[in-house]
Parts: sequence; structure tokens; C-alpha cells
Amino acid sequence: MAGRARLAWFGVVVAFAGTLLAAEARCQDRQASALDPAVIEDIVVGSRVLADLGVLDGFGHVSARDPKNPDHFLMSRSLAPALVSADDIMEFDLDGNAVDAKGRSVFLERFIHSEIYKARPDVMAVVHTHSPGVIPFTISQVALRPVFHNAAFLAAGAPVWDIRKDFGETNMLVSNSAIGKGLALALADKSVVLMRGHGDATVGPSVRVAVFRAYYTDVDARLQSQAIALGGEVNYLTTAEGAKADAINLQVLDRVWNLWKMRVTAAPPK
Repeated sequence: MAGRARLAWFGVVVAFAGTLLAAEARCQDRQASALDPAVIEDIVVGSRVLADLGVLDGFGHVSARDPKNPDHFLMSRSLAPALVSADDIMEFDLDGNAVDAKGRSVFLERFIHSEIYKARPDVMAVVHTHSPGVIPFTISQVALRPVFHNAAFLAAGAPVWDIRKDFGETNMLVSNSAIGKGLALALADKSVVLMRGHGDATVGPSVRVAVFRAYYTDVDARLQSQAIALGGEVNYLTTAEGAKADAINLQVLDRVWNLWKMRVTAAPPK
């Protein structure tokens, strides 16, 4: 009798444990489904768009603050931007910790994103690129300035952050929260921060705006280099012109976003 009782009790314990595991799995499923699908789609599209436009290659990343939980953000697992899909999007806290990694690798430089979100409550999206057009402006004494209206946001300034100033000779990567905080401080209230010998980070009130700014930062840098090469004085946009033009850009941004989206979703990446 005692043996049968023990077996019965063991069966109850096993059944209870199974119930707990099932409940935990359902909770995790509900958490995953709670992530905003529209935001996830914008991260996927933005990643592929910037790869298609040549601003990103195998490196760089796009993220978005979770609109339902401002203390979390979403970004892809460690993956080339052109290959990102909805299933690759992960959730992180503002210390850069994955909420549920599920064995997936994460970007080393996720601290670019976490520390900017921590410092800038207004920022809802961050893009990090190794923009070829921008790199020369990160290592020279020439300031990046707006030469045409689509890059009007640059009229507010584009500071250059030098990792060596505060952290000595490093591998040039934003690999921890302290370095990320230094970058966020350099960004201050601007839309773009250049990173010496590395690239840039752009921010915005949405993924679409941050992607727009990442692309047109690169375009403007290339055009400014051409204008300087022509010789003579370059006639840049003024601060007032930049503010007025940027307001219009934000109103009509979906025109170019929809075009970009069509180009990258017409056929899945190979």
C-alpha cells in the first residue's frame, strides 16, 4: 500500500510539474505575441532597405524601442541586415540583456542602442551603420553639414565621438554599457552622431525616420565630398532652413518608405 501511495504521489508531482511547464510555455508565447508586429516589420524592412541601398553590408543594425514597454527594445539576433526576418527579432532590456535569447547570438554592439534609449526617452529607433560616405568625416577636420534638403536634419549638428578620448586604444567597438554611455552623451539631443574610424548612429521617433536619416546622412556625405572637391566655398543649408525642410521631410517620408519597402519585399532574400 505504501508503495502504491508513493507512486500515486509521484504521479501527482509529475503532472503538476508538467502543468507548470505548459503554463510557462504559454506565458512565453503570449509575451512573444505581445510584441508589436508593425514595429517588427519596420525593423525587418529597414534592415533590408539599408542593405539594398548600400549603407549597410554584412554589418550594422536597426532597432526600435518597444512602444508597449519603453524599458525594452527590439532588434535582430546577430545576422547580416539583408537576411533579417521577423523570426530573428529579439527583445532586450535597457542594459542590453536579452529577455529570452533561446540560444541565439546577439550583437556585440547592442550597447549603442541600449544606452541611447536610456539617455534619450524621445528616441524610438536607432540605426548603426559603417556608412562609406560618412567615414571620411569621422577622421578629418571637416564637419558634416547639410548640402540639400533631404539631409536637413544635419543642420542641427552632427558631433564626432572619438572612443579613444575616454577609453584609450580599443578594438573600436561599443562593446559594453560604459562605452555606449559615452556615445550617447556625445549624441546629446542631435539626430546623428559620427563615430571616429567606425561609422555613425542615427536616431528618430520611428524606425522609418531613423532609416531615412541613416540613408540621407550617407548621401549628404558623398555630395559634400563632391562639392568640396569642386573647389570654392560650399553654400550649406542654414539652421533655420534645416528645421523647416526637416519638418516637410517628416510629413512626406512614407512616399520614399513605401518605394523602398516594395523593392525589398518583392522577393525574399536568398
